[in-house]
Amino acid sequence: MDPITSSKLEIDSRVTMPADELSDLATAIFEKLGCDADIARMTAEHLVEASLSGVESHGFMRVIQYAEQMESGYMSPSGRPSLYQNERGAWIVNGHDGIGIPAVQMAVDKAVELAKESGISVVAVEHCGHTGRVGAFVESGAEAGCLTICIGGGGNKNWPQVAPYGGIKGMLPTNPYAFGIPGGDRGPVVLDFATAKIAGGWIYAAKSAGVDLPADSVIDKLGNPTRNPDDYFDGGAILPMAGPKGYGLALMAEMIGEVMLGPATTEINWLLVCIDTTLYKDGATYQKLAEELLDEIRKSPPAAGFEKVEIPGEREREMESRNRPLGIAIPEKTWEQIGALAKRLGVG
Repeated sequence: MDPITSSKLEIDSRVTMPADELSDLATAIFEKLGCDADIARMTAEHLVEASLSGVESHGFMRVIQYAEQMESGYMSPSGRPSLYQNERGAWIVNGHDGIGIPAVQMAVDKAVELAKESGISVVAVEHCGHTGRVGAFVESGAEAGCLTICIGGGGNKNWPQVAPYGGIKGMLPTNPYAFGIPGGDRGPVVLDFATAKIAGGWIYAAKSAGVDLPADSVIDKLGNPTRNPDDYFDGGAILPMAGPKGYGLALMAEMIGEVMLGPATTEINWLLVCIDTTLYKDGATYQKLAEELLDEIRKSPPAAGFEKVEIPGEREREMESRNRPLGIAIPEKTWEQIGALAKRLGVG
């Protein structure tokens, strides 16, 4: 049985590797680049879990990007997140220009703690690098019983990736939103999306794998549709998701991340909101009602071309559980690049 992939890219040749071996390899690479052992391990396991969950754009292929950013000085391998309160009492995690994965997890942990004390909380994250799959963080908040909302924005000077609706020049980052809420018997409901037609990671994945991008997602520097990832890196742009709706969401996130919290450095800033769902009803009653609703949705007759109606978050957990004993199917060209990186660093 082969691992299931859920890629937006048409990739023919893949190499399947055990998840534990990939986690160990990525950990060794990050440690060699200067990360502390705990951060290296947390980052590696996050990327592996994203790949197992079918989120290839934020999975193991990011090892290449993270290594490039550490070696160039853009991201600090020694950066460790720290938590503080500003003079107005706001809780903020400073990522110190390091990998964003431990920074956002620290913010979620603090936000859940505060929400359990007072019912609702807000924690911001600043000065951090790429944060991996944001859905994983809001899912952890939901598992703790909180409606967890995460909004990322800022950094339009460093990451002018997405053209505004009606424009052809990249002006905004892909500014993601993620929501996690406790669900029914099968776990939390999780929604995680970029405000662009595709996440930036898919462009890096396509370039790394040597394949075309999905149609109608990217334009070249003249505003013409293209599927060549090189056109994006040569002054092109990603189109906004759902036209004016995606653009509006991206601009709102930019106002939050750049104007209210920023200016952003390294990548983007984040705002996390947690609400303890037991403010409104006890956990058992909530779960019963949630399962009744979700089960009703699942039973909706599927449209042509669909096997069933799914609940956001359940597919990723099912894929992770199925794929973990089978391994991760990595595009062959991407695996060659990671192998070359490991050899150059003397690890693996």
